[in-house]
Amino acid sequence: MVPLALFDLDNTLLSGDSDFEWGRFLADLGVVDGARHRARNEAFYDDYRAGRLDILAFCRFAFEPLARHPLSELLAWRQQFVLERIEPLIAPGAPDLLQKHREAGHVPVIITATNRFVTEPIAERLGVPHLLATEPEFAGQRYTGELAGVPCFQHGKVIRLQQWLEGQPDLGLADSWFYSDSHNDLPLLEQVAHPVAVDPDETLAEVARQRGWPSISLRDSAAV
Repeated sequence: MVPLALFDLDNTLLSGDSDFEWGRFLADLGVVDGARHRARNEAFYDDYRAGRLDILAFCRFAFEPLARHPLSELLAWRQQFVLERIEPLIAPGAPDLLQKHREAGHVPVIITATNRFVTEPIAERLGVPHLLATEPEFAGQRYTGELAGVPCFQHGKVIRLQQWLEGQPDLGLADSWFYSDSHNDLPLLEQVAHPVAVDPDETLAEVARQRGWPSISLRDSAAV
């Protein structure tokens, strides 16, 4: 059984939150109501950090701009977004850590609550072929604004990973790793042999201290 190296994305491999930055980017482009969108985006982000995010309400908010615009426009905006907003956020230590696990024979997987439209090119940029993300429904060459399947959030990450592993008979959680910054990821951190807190929030930092989990930073390439 080949071990997995699971990675949260936002504030883990990235030194920021791609979901939050995408909302700010759309507001800056002027394709959403700037003041209203920024205020709701910040409120949802505060709820996420506090562990009280209504993931279904957030999905409706995040998917609404996807449903209002044709795919060609969305893809052009996304390309600009990755170059301008994401490239500077790649944590300096992230590429080396990913390579360390590849060399150890582990299979890297990004598992993130942020939706696939936003995160797919980021996973490609980081050279990670496997991505588990919250899925916006897509039909008839357009996003519908609806959620498809289980949100990849909190215990939903465990469910989505289990579903994915059903089609991966050579992969498993035995001797696997999971790196995350957030206490929202405790359900999955508790499932792996090697949970690692990365630039953790206060709650996760305390849990890691109590349980003897390693805590690292990827904000400095020398830290890996």
